[in-house]
Amino acid sequence: MLRLKNINTYYGKVHALKNISLHLQEGEIVTLIGANGAGKTTILNTISGITPASAGEILLGKEQIQTLSPDRIVKAGISQVPEGRQVFKPLSVEDNLEMGAYLRYRSREPKTAIHRDMEQVYALFPRLEERRRQLSGTMSGGEQQMLAIGRALMAKPRLLLLDEPSMGLAPLVVQEIFRVLEQLRQENGTTILLVEQNAKAALKLADRGYVLETGKVILEGPADELMENAEVKRAYLGKDKKEIWER
Repeated sequence: MLRLKNINTYYGKVHALKNISLHLQEGEIVTLIGANGAGKTTILNTISGITPASAGEILLGKEQIQTLSPDRIVKAGISQVPEGRQVFKPLSVEDNLEMGAYLRYRSREPKTAIHRDMEQVYALFPRLEERRRQLSGTMSGGEQQMLAIGRALMAKPRLLLLDEPSMGLAPLVVQEIFRVLEQLRQENGTTILLVEQNAKAALKLADRGYVLETGKVILEGPADELMENAEVKRAYLGKDKKEIWER
């Protein structure tokens, strides 16, 4: 469904991504693992067109998208949930969700279809429906994360990019969010590329993973194999890593 071929991305003179190649199959959940500064967020931003690649190809199906603007990439079927949630705090929950459907409104899609999708978001996250008139800036971090995911879903993405969805959240809230991600894959066939600070939880959810170091892919494979890899265990799955996925 998505393929990156020899992607190179720079921040000024800083070479952030170095010949990155990876792929996602339709309906997969794939996670990116690595230390801070390894290039995980840059991969998401490069796919989204926020930080364009200077070399290489990004294919969504058979379409090259590496030169498209961010709005055209959203229209092509890719939505990103940014690190830190970044909801529109002065706006209500419902207004935030409406903003997620902005391009659909511009294309004159019937409002009934958009409102039906909003009700599906409320079904996924009942707390959002309870707070639909509440200003998003007054909600808890967990509720804002649910809203950020819901806002991204309002664009009807084929591919959902998530950047650190568990950051700063209580374990029970993170379990709920991860449950919804699995539900989206199973019921909607949504493909998910996940950047997650809790590597163990991410690998338990994902089908496959890529390990990054200083802008390069140094290891890839099925999630269960990465979970048992001695080097991955040492670097990312140590006893100091807080477990949030145990029943």
